[in-house]
Amino acid sequence: MCGIVGAVSTRDIVPVLVQGLQRLEYRGYDSCGVAVHGATLGSTQGGLQRARSTSRVAELMSQIQTDHLQSGTGIAHTRWATHGAPAVHNAHPHFSTGPGSSKDLENKPGRVAVVHNGIIENHEELRAQLQAKGYVFTSQTDTEVIGHWIDSVYNGDLLDAVKSTVLQLKGAYAIAVFHKDEPHRVIGARAGSPLILGVGQAHSETFLASDAMALAGVTDQIVYLEEGDVVDIQLGKYWILNGAHKSVTRPVKTVQAHSGAAELGPYRHYMQKEIFEQPRAIADTLEGVQAIVPELFDGHTGSAHRVFKDIDKVLILACGTSYYSGCVAKYWLESVAHIPCQVEIASEYRYRSSVPDPQTLVVTITQSGETADTLAALRHAQSLGMHQTLTVCNVATSAMVRECKLAYVTRAGAEIGVASTKAFTTQLAGLFLLTLALAQSKGRLTPEQEQEYLKEMRHLPAALQAVLALEPQIINWSQEFASKENALFLGRGTHYPIALEGALKLKEITYIHAEAYAAGELKHGPLALVTSAMPVVTVAPNDALLEKLKSNMQEVRARGGVLYVLADGDTHIQSSEGVNVIRMPEHYGVLSPILHVVPLQLLAYHTACARGTDVDKPRNLAKSVTVE
Repeated sequence: MCGIVGAVSTRDIVPVLVQGLQRLEYRGYDSCGVAVHGATLGSTQGGLQRARSTSRVAELMSQIQTDHLQSGTGIAHTRWATHGAPAVHNAHPHFSTGPGSSKDLENKPGRVAVVHNGIIENHEELRAQLQAKGYVFTSQTDTEVIGHWIDSVYNGDLLDAVKSTVLQLKGAYAIAVFHKDEPHRVIGARAGSPLILGVGQAHSETFLASDAMALAGVTDQIVYLEEGDVVDIQLGKYWILNGAHKSVTRPVKTVQAHSGAAELGPYRHYMQKEIFEQPRAIADTLEGVQAIVPELFDGHTGSAHRVFKDIDKVLILACGTSYYSGCVAKYWLESVAHIPCQVEIASEYRYRSSVPDPQTLVVTITQSGETADTLAALRHAQSLGMHQTLTVCNVATSAMVRECKLAYVTRAGAEIGVASTKAFTTQLAGLFLLTLALAQSKGRLTPEQEQEYLKEMRHLPAALQAVLALEPQIINWSQEFASKENALFLGRGTHYPIALEGALKLKEITYIHAEAYAAGELKHGPLALVTSAMPVVTVAPNDALLEKLKSNMQEVRARGGVLYVLADGDTHIQSSEGVNVIRMPEHYGVLSPILHVVPLQLLAYHTACARGTDVDKPRNLAKSVTVE
């Protein structure tokens, strides 16, 4: 989603800002821009300058070169549209030129430049007050009120103006701001949206960014700003104020942000690359797991052994693909560990009345660790007195890992494609380990069972390689799907969430309308949709529900529906007219969901290729969802 990069330096910082935006492209965006202060690099004169584009960062770079933008002070942004359509006048950075008529603004230089991640919920109220003071708005964004309000209260000190302004803001924000009268200074602030400080190694540099990846190769000295912090960066120095505007010190951490993930190698798209990286990602995630012990989940502030003994149920909070991994985990937790589990969509949980239970382990699942709704749901649960918290997350330095008592950090590596693949399967691996650790802590896992489960998990990378070898058969299916506009996905038990995930993947990157159902629900409504034009994808492992699933498949065939079946080899489901079968290499028992999701990822990918969509950056979507 939206990304921020800002810097103060004695060298031309524009190339660093643009490089930072390129590093953040994977998050998803529909416009981008850079603003700089002209009175730097030895010059004492010069106003605010900017370049903005609704194309890619590469096009923005061309504008910057044409306009000869150079500066030691600047801010940059990638925007994912919320308030106002993707258009140049809505793109960040925004300028405030002070009050005046529309005609006046044409020739007035900018006084304040601002970029913003998040949503200002009271922007309409603030807009009305500013308009009454003579401020004219040139965009539909909520962000513009921030720049105008800072301008309206500015009295010679930008830090004071930002401190005053953030007191007026309701909602979530991370901002970076500079003023024409203070050429070597940028102020940042955050509440509900991530912002970090980078300490430069040369050129008296100091940086701001929404993600450490933006600064990869520039600095590895990172300060994670906390909720409510305001930061003042200048040449070679910085100051941090907390939410009470008192001076504080935050630790500087050495963070090796990965930028090498941008290499595609032999693959057409990052999504394809990441699908084929899953055997390695699972192996890395399980590396070092020699035994099932609670200590695998120890975090910064908590002992898993003590927490696991105290809890008697689990609440999982997540969004999107991570929510579906939580739905699989519910089956595992209740069938293997015999612990009651509830799975909630984070954005729903935080706004409904619920019954808190301090003996509940609150588990959050998130690839980025910065998902706004999931973070807010976690904080809501904590406010209700549920302090036993654990996260399964792919980013060790994220806000989620810092705020949860316990953690299991998956090792999927950077995931560039918006549609999650390897992050999902590594989440499942981490959640199955959690299931076993909870079962062991409750005395419900024998040594023999532990060894058998560990053996099966160690075999996962090889089993995944065998599944990936099915790609040519899946490509054949994708040619049929490319001309469709609707599809149904069916699954039962632990494979129902896998059907949901398969439908989501198809929607995300092919724009084909797809729905998933527990197969037993077919006759309760969805069967009305089935025709020969509606492909029905069925996940058919050889488990206890197989015979029931076969009956559901017959219901589809009797209505002329065409089946596409992912079947274990011993299910005795044969290809015939209207029934297309791909046989999985082996039946994998309780871990079968990790294998069965991979052909669905490949089906979505190759169908998208056949339809010519933007696989890695599907329309309207963002990788890291940092706003509600």
